[in-house]
Amino acid sequence: MKRFAILGYPLGHTMSPPIHKRLFELGGQQAEYEVLQTQPDQFEALWPYLRQLDGFNVTIPYKQQIIPFCAQLDDTAKRYGAVNVVDCKNGGVGYNTDCVGFLRSLEGIPLKGEVLVAGAGGVGRMFAIESARHGARVTLAVRQSSIERALELQREMEREIPGAAARVVTLDSLPQEEARYRWLINATPAGMYPKVDDMPLDPSVLPRCENVFEAIYNPVQTKLMRLAQQAGCRVIGGMAMLVWQAVQAPQYWYGAQYREEDIAALIREMEKQVEGADG
Repeated sequence: MKRFAILGYPLGHTMSPPIHKRLFELGGQQAEYEVLQTQPDQFEALWPYLRQLDGFNVTIPYKQQIIPFCAQLDDTAKRYGAVNVVDCKNGGVGYNTDCVGFLRSLEGIPLKGEVLVAGAGGVGRMFAIESARHGARVTLAVRQSSIERALELQREMEREIPGAAARVVTLDSLPQEEARYRWLINATPAGMYPKVDDMPLDPSVLPRCENVFEAIYNPVQTKLMRLAQQAGCRVIGGMAMLVWQAVQAPQYWYGAQYREEDIAALIREMEKQVEGADG
């Protein structure tokens, strides 16, 4: 029987076990999936055990720390400096499937035009770079305390991506602007359970946005999503990205293939599970 796991800390509410259980069932694979909630001082000592697995997922805080332990890195892992999937064949190959999960969850809407990314942390960096790689003009909106990090990301994008156009603003300044956006992408934790009344930005910005992508998956519908729908935006929640990035891992681990309709059903199933847990 194949053996897989998720590595991270803390992992009290991870959705990876139920998602991968269903993926194993859909792929006809007999497999075990272990939760390795590993404190930072135990991380390095765990590597020999991890190498005995067939593969594993990696989440916070180890997406960068795992890199020196991988024999090879896929281009996605190199681009984002983070690994969330390791295939233990060939000494350990590290991948980043977040970008694939993000793109697959956009429901065919082009990632072009003006794109507003709220937040410039790890996932915000990925959203911004993918948007620029697809030809979008990116606005990075961050808190005042994160301006320097956003400016560093802006410089990196314009240096590494031909034709990239990016600008940096503060979240507080957005209501005074008149720009319209094809996409608003929330890469902040504002609105995540249990602080469900938080918002990443002033709702007055929403009527100037066509589409809203919310990285948060708990709650299934955040306050941002609810107000965006009321403002006439098309809205996509974070569960689709979570499931689609997970789908990539068994493809690397053992060549699994899935039907689109089965993954759509899995997304709905996981949303109901989150709603049931919150209720």
